[in-house]
Amino acid sequence: MKKYEAMIVLDTKNKDESAEQLIGNIEKEIIKVGAKVDQIDRLGKRPFPHNPRHVDHGWFVAYQIQAEPKAVAALRAVLRLNESVYQQFYLLRA
Repeated sequence: MKKYEAMIVLDTKNKDESAEQLIGNIEKEIIKVGAKVDQIDRLGKRPFPHNPRHVDHGWFVAYQIQAEPKAVAALRAVLRLNESVYQQFYLLRA
């Protein structure tokens, strides 16, 4: 297994769930694909410099995970379908 940092930007606009519930849901999805969550860093709500897709801010969350590359690809595909996930970025850690 390799170590990754997954930066997930959540869109909470017009959502019934709180940011904490959304963060927990993403953690469950990470575990479902076979990855292990080492740490969750809640970086908070931050504004965007411009309003793409009519979204003016997002909740930034960094997940430190251990996963196989196939699990990261599966996670990326699953989160792409999640309406609460605005953006996702993955970085292989040394």
